[in-house]
This record gives sequence, structure tokens and C-alpha cells, in this order.
Amino acid sequence: MRPSRKFGQVINQGPTPGDAALPPALPCPDGWAALAFTAELKPGTVLTRQLAGEDVVLYRQRDGRIRATRPYCPHLGAHLGLAEVAGNDLVCPFHRFAFGPDGRCVRTGYGTPPPKAALTHLPVREVNDAVFVWRHHDGREPDWEIPAWHVLGDLPSRHATWEMAGYAQDVMENAVDVGHFRTLHGWSRGELAAPVSFDGVTFHVSMRVQEQFPLLGRRQVEVEVDGYGLSCLHTDVHTPALGLEMCSLVMATMTAPGRMQFRQASRFRVTEPSRLPPALARTASRTLSRLLAGPMFRFSCEFTAADFPIWSTKQYLSRPRLAAGDGPIGPFRRWSRQFYPPNQTGPLTLPGTPVEGEHPHGQAAGTRYVRP
Repeated sequence: MRPSRKFGQVINQGPTPGDAALPPALPCPDGWAALAFTAELKPGTVLTRQLAGEDVVLYRQRDGRIRATRPYCPHLGAHLGLAEVAGNDLVCPFHRFAFGPDGRCVRTGYGTPPPKAALTHLPVREVNDAVFVWRHHDGREPDWEIPAWHVLGDLPSRHATWEMAGYAQDVMENAVDVGHFRTLHGWSRGELAAPVSFDGVTFHVSMRVQEQFPLLGRRQVEVEVDGYGLSCLHTDVHTPALGLEMCSLVMATMTAPGRMQFRQASRFRVTEPSRLPPALARTASRTLSRLLAGPMFRFSCEFTAADFPIWSTKQYLSRPRLAAGDGPIGPFRRWSRQFYPPNQTGPLTLPGTPVEGEHPHGQAAGTRYVRP
């Protein structure tokens, strides 16, 4: 008798995603979280996105302003992700109760006086081609902001979104994990140009690396990274010898414990060749920028995507065994504590506990610096 085909099915032999294999290890951090790109919210659009295990409804009024609200209508609990925008009002689909720009109910579907009811609006900011919503475990109002980044060139930003198991902290920690740029991403001679600095809710990383370019060989690349909370990384990448510039905003949002959405928006420019007449130099810069923007964005996404299998399957270790050359992971863990509830109990483990092999002055022993 021939065996049934079902016994010949291929068994998945890859690693199990972290949110399925492991209990949650970190709380959802406080602060701003990117829930959409600006381009996704045209006037009149209503979107539902997850943040820390709960739905958030985003909508853009006809006058262009964005609102973020908790998802259930205060009348009889219909989900407002099914609502529509009428002028600057959000209209519930169930009984056509309408809520004005300040969240208060302004009319009913029956023409009767509206009840004293209001939406629960959440703090929202539209900055850097993205929409951020504020979340804090104790309900406090925003006490820091994400600054507007500089606009590079005159081309619109390109953006992409992924969803996977993992933690926003791992994405941010990647920026100070100096060792993995060589072992995972293939950067040779990657070195810090100065010690990583931590200041309030921000940190800064400055690196000089060697990157292999097709047909052009190795070129020095200068990288400047600014982190804002556990919300986003702003990265400037400059290759002086080739006149290439790229700046990116990398944003990780915890949609649920142990699961995140990852967003990247990038702008690209070729600088004007100094040896050409000004008018010709501008034309060359714009033409090359348009031609190379797509391939450079794909290259940037592929570079970042090398981390996805690691983030989505790794176990968070509160006491890592650090080695020389790792980078300032210990100081980063201590800095990150400010974005979590204090005295967290239960299965979740707060970052920043003592780690072995940590350099007493903050950098992992053996880290090399390049003088500016």
C-alpha cells in the first residue's frame, strides 16, 4: 500500500518565533509609538492600529488635523474603527452619533439632544512623515517630544512596514551593539568615532565604517545615530567619496507583549559635484538622486532585514555575558529603565540589571575609538 501523501508533508524546522516560544520578557515601554505613516492618513481616513495590546483608532479630519482615540463609542460601545469622518466629526456607524474635534458628542442619529458623552482622545503628533501616539502606564501627559528631522533633498520619503515577534528595546539596542555590525552586517573596520552618549531620553552614536559597494570597492561611510526614547532612531549615513547621503527614521512599536511592528522611512540624495558648473551640478544631483533612490532604499531595507530573524526568535537575557567589543549594552540597559513601570512584578524582567564583563566606565572593555 502506498503511503498517504499527508505523511510526506514538510515539517517546519526553523526557529519558533519568540512570542510563541517564550513568555513576555519586557513590559511595553512608555513614550511615543509610531502607528502609521502620514501618507496612510488622507483626509477622511479612519485606521485601527494596535498599541500595547489595545486598539487605537486614528482619523484625519477634513481640515487635515489628526486625532487618536480609544476604540469604543461611549454611547453603546460600537468599535469606532468602523466609523466615518463627516467634515471634522467622527460618526459612529451604530446609531450615527457624531463626535466633534474636541471629542464631545455633538449630535445623534435621531435629531435628539446629544448626551454628555465624549471620546477618549490620546496625545498624537504628526512629525517626520509619521504619526506617533503617546502611551504611559500611569496615564501621564507627554513630558518629551520627538523633534522634527531635517529634510534631505527634494524627493518624497520612501517607507515600509513589517510585523514580527520581538521588542522595541532590541531595535534601539542594535544601535549601540557595535559588534554585530561586523559579524551580521559585514562592516569591516567599523569603529566608534566617539563614546556613545546618553542624555535624558536621548542617546547619540557616531561611527566610521568600511562598506563594500558594487563595482566601486570599499569606501568609508560616516554614520550618525540619534535615539529618542524606545520609540525611534534617526540615522544619517554619508559616503563622502561618492557623494551619497541617506537619512532614515527607524520606528519600533509594541503591538502586544512580545510582538512589534517595525517601520522605516528614508530619504536619499546625491550631492552636487563640485567640479561641474552650478546649473549642471544641480541637474546631475537631481537626476542621480531620482535614479538611485529606489535601489538605495531597497539596499537599506535589506541591510535592516538581516536583523529580523534575530529579533523575532531571540530570548531577552537580563544578565548577558558581555565581551570586549560588544559596545555599551550595559549603560544602554540602565538608560532604558526610565521607559518602563517602576517595581514591575510578575514574569516580566526589567532591563538594566548587572551584566558580566561590563567596563566600569560604561563602554565594553576593548572598544576602539577613532579620533574625529
